[in-house]
Amino acid sequence: MEAHPSAVPAPSHSPPGDNTPPGQESRGRFPFGPRHFYRHLGADVPASLVVFLVALPLSLGIAAASGAPIMAGLIAAAIGGIVAGSLGGSPLQVSGPAAGLTVVVAGLVQEFGWQVTCAITAAAGVVQLLLGISRVGRAALAVSPVVVKAMLAGIGVTIIVQQLHVLLGSKPAGSALENLAALPAAITNLELHAALLGLAVVAILLCWKFLPAVVRRVPGPLAAVAAGTALAVAFAPGVERISLDGSIIDAIALPQLPDGNWRAFAFAILTMALIASIESLLSAVAVDKMQTGPRTNFNKELIGQGAANVVSGSLGGLPVTGVIVRSATNVEAGAATRSSAILHGVWVLAFSALFAGLLQLIPLAVLAGLLVVIGARLIKLADIRTSLRTGDLPIYAVTLVCVVFLNLLEGVIIGLALAAANVLWRVLRSPIRAHRPAAPSSPWRVTIGGSCSFFALPKLSGVLQSVPAGADVVVELNADYVDHSFREALLAWQSQHQATAGAVMLEEHGNTVFRDAANQAPRREDPVELPLPPRKVPLLLGVNRYHRRFAHQVRPLVHKLTEGQNPDSLFVACVDSRVNPDLITTSGPGDLLTLRNIGNVVCTGEGREASIDATLSFAVNGLGVQSLVICGHSNCGAMKAMLAEADGGDNSALGQAFTGWLDHVRPSYAELLAGHPVGRQAAAAGYSRVDQLAMVNVALQLAKLQEHPVAGPALAAGKVQAVGLFYDIATAKVLRINADGLEDLEAEFDAGLQGRALADR
Repeated sequence: MEAHPSAVPAPSHSPPGDNTPPGQESRGRFPFGPRHFYRHLGADVPASLVVFLVALPLSLGIAAASGAPIMAGLIAAAIGGIVAGSLGGSPLQVSGPAAGLTVVVAGLVQEFGWQVTCAITAAAGVVQLLLGISRVGRAALAVSPVVVKAMLAGIGVTIIVQQLHVLLGSKPAGSALENLAALPAAITNLELHAALLGLAVVAILLCWKFLPAVVRRVPGPLAAVAAGTALAVAFAPGVERISLDGSIIDAIALPQLPDGNWRAFAFAILTMALIASIESLLSAVAVDKMQTGPRTNFNKELIGQGAANVVSGSLGGLPVTGVIVRSATNVEAGAATRSSAILHGVWVLAFSALFAGLLQLIPLAVLAGLLVVIGARLIKLADIRTSLRTGDLPIYAVTLVCVVFLNLLEGVIIGLALAAANVLWRVLRSPIRAHRPAAPSSPWRVTIGGSCSFFALPKLSGVLQSVPAGADVVVELNADYVDHSFREALLAWQSQHQATAGAVMLEEHGNTVFRDAANQAPRREDPVELPLPPRKVPLLLGVNRYHRRFAHQVRPLVHKLTEGQNPDSLFVACVDSRVNPDLITTSGPGDLLTLRNIGNVVCTGEGREASIDATLSFAVNGLGVQSLVICGHSNCGAMKAMLAEADGGDNSALGQAFTGWLDHVRPSYAELLAGHPVGRQAAAAGYSRVDQLAMVNVALQLAKLQEHPVAGPALAAGKVQAVGLFYDIATAKVLRINADGLEDLEAEFDAGLQGRALADR
C-alpha cells in the first residue's frame, strides 16, 4: 500500500526493453516522441493496465478518508498520470492521490470547505513550480529521514483510528483524540455487516502475499475491494455505500478563495507544497534505486508535480504526489518509459467517464478495511528499530505523537526542530576525556576530539581539573575544528599546570592546526604534517602513539593469532621503504608471510641463500601457503645500480656486499638486452629503462621458483601457484607480470565488472 520509499526493496534488474542510455530520454525536446512511444508500447501498455488496477481502489479509499468527493480521487489519479507523467523528471514514477496528505486534506476540508481546499491545492502547485524553476529540487531532500518516517507513521495511526469507526459502522470524529475516546462506544454499537465486510477486506490483503503467484497477478487491493463488494451485494444490501452526484464531469469543482483567515490559507499552501514535494522526491529516489535506466531530474520532477497540482486543484481533484506503491508496481510490471504512467491516467479517466455507476456498489466499510491496511503499512517496525539503533527514537516518538494529537505540520516542525537540535548537540559535543597513567612513571593522557568550540569549554574545564597538579600530561588533539576561545582556554590551563612543575606535551592529529585559531577565523582544514619535537626518535614516538591510540583497536584482530598463524601467501618484495605489501594487497595481520631483500630475488644454484631457502621451506612445507608472490617496483635502487654498472659506473660506495648481491640481478639485465617479451611490452607502454629491468627481473624470479628444490615440486604438483606483481609508485597501480608480458589488473577488473553488468541485464 502507500508506504515510505525506504521500505521498498531495490531489485537488481532493469525495466525490460529499456535500452535508452541514462539521461537521454529526458534531454529530448518532448518527453515522449511517436517513435519512442511505439517502440516500447509492448511493455508499457500491460504495465499501465496493472498500475490502473492498483490505483483505482486506492484513489477511491484516499478520497473517502480525506472527506473529499469520491470522484476527486479519480480526477487526481488521471491528472497525476497524464500531466505529472508527461512533464515530470522521473520517467517511471507514477503520481496520484497519496495517503501521506490524507490528514492534511481532511483538516483543510473541515476548516475551509472543499472548493477552498481545491484553491489551496492549485496554489501549492504554483509553489512547487517556483521551487522547480528555482532549481532547489535537491534541497527539498534535506529533511531528516527519521522525521519523514515518523510523519508517515503518524499519518498511518490517524488513518487507522479514523477508519476503524467507518469499518464498525459509525461516523468518525474530527480529531484522533476524539476518535480514540469514542472507539469503545463504536465497538459496543458496531454494525455487524459493515464490520464483517471490512474485516474480510483486511484478511484478504494480509493473506494475499501467501497465495500462489498466478493468483497474485491480480493486484491485492483490487481483489479485496471486488470481493468485499460482491459479498455486500449478495449478503448485505443495506450497508452504506459510496454516493456519487454524477459523472466525473459533474464532479469538476472550480476553486474558491476564502472569505478571510488569509494567514491560515497561506500556511496551508506552504504545508501542502512542502509535504507533496518531499514525498514525491523521496519516491523518485526510491524508483531510481529500483531500475538502471535514466535518473530523476529533481527540478523537472517538481515542475511536473506542480503542474499536476495546478490542474488537479483547478478541476476539483485531490492533491497529487509521486506514489511509491504505484511506481514500484510500474517498474515490477515491466514499464520501459513514462508512457506507462500516462496511459494509466488515461485508463482511470476512461473508467470514470464510462463506468462510474459501478463505483456506487462499493460499501464504505470495504474502503475502510483497505485504508486500515494502508495505514498499518505506513508504520514500519524496521524504521523504529533503525531509530533505536541510531539514537533517534525520541525524535521519532515525539514527531509521531505530535502528528497524531496536534496536526501534521506542527508535528513535522517540532520533529525537524528536535532533529536539528540533536545534530547540533552531536556536532558540538566534543569527546574530551582524561586517562589515568597505566604505570606510575607514565604521563596522564587527555584526549580531545571533534569540533572544539566555546560550547565545549565547560567539559574541557571539568576534565582538565581532574588532572593532578604537577603530573606530566600528554594532550592529544584530534580536532576537525578549533576556535579561538577553545585555544585560549587550553593554553591558559597549560601555563597554569606547568607552573605546578607538571610537563604538558600537545600532540595534534586532526584536520586543523591549533596555532591557526589565534590568527584566522575557525575553519576545517586538510590534514597537515607537524614537525617533530627536537631530540625525539620518530620511530619510538610512533610506537608510543600506537600504544596509546591504536593498540586497543588492533588487539581483537590479533588475539586469535596468539597461538599460531595461517597466511595464504608468501610475499617476496624489495626492501624499499615505499613498498607496503599489506597496503597494496589490502591484507591484515596473519594474511601475508613476507620475505624482503634487495631486488626481490630468489636465489638458485650455487648462489642460494640459506635465509631464502629456509623461508620458502617454512612457507610451503610448514604453513602450506597457497601462493608465492614476487613483487618488484618502479625506480628500484638495485635496478638503477645494475644499469649504472653496465654503463661503466662505480657502485663501490655502496659496499662490497651490495655489489656482490647484484650477481642475482645480472641474469635479468642479460634477458633485457636479449629482448625479453616483458621488457619489450614495458618499453612499448612507455616505462623507463629502470622499470623495464625491474619487470624482467620479476619474470626471471618466477622462472627461478620453478627450479628451486622446495618451490619447484610444489608448483609442479599444483600445491601452490606463482604470481608476479609490479608496483608503480608514481601511480600507485599494481600490474601483473607473466612470463611473456604484463597485465593491467585495474583495467582487467573494470572490464570484468562491465561484463558481469551486461550479463545481468
